[in-house]
Amino acid sequence: MSSKVLTPQAAQTLLAQGAVMVDIRSADEYAREHIVDAQNVPMEQLNTNGMPKSETNAVIFHCNSGNRTVINAGVLDNCATCEVYILEGGLAGWKKAGLPVVKDASQPLELQRQVQIGAGFMILLGVILGTTVSPSWYALSGFVGAGLMMAGITGFCGLARVLMKMPWNKKAVA
Repeated sequence: MSSKVLTPQAAQTLLAQGAVMVDIRSADEYAREHIVDAQNVPMEQLNTNGMPKSETNAVIFHCNSGNRTVINAGVLDNCATCEVYILEGGLAGWKKAGLPVVKDASQPLELQRQVQIGAGFMILLGVILGTTVSPSWYALSGFVGAGLMMAGITGFCGLARVLMKMPWNKKAVA
């Protein structure tokens, strides 16, 4: 079976005929904003457990921009026993078409964005303090840069672990 790409309008028509929309983003991304009636089954779960059993003739997978979905198309094709479709442009394409989404601004930003903001802030702070106060502050930028490099190599991000424990992230839907 090979997945086909659908425009948001064609996907909406297919949904009205009983297709299921599956959001492959992480739970924290889904909690903040998602397509109305979309089910959240993160890609990591699909990789290990496959698709939950469902009585449908078609499933439409999507992510935020469409890139993750296209990259994982082969895995997604094997997850379902029915017709498999990919939403063109993902959530961003759906919103651009003016179709309904559920937004919950009380949910925290996605963890990846929090890490990017935190790391960027610490690197910038190290450069500013290194220039204005003491060159030893450059070590902060070096430390954060090394941490990001190790996170990329090992898959373990200490900053993400710390951020997950912050009070604002306790609201995230699991």
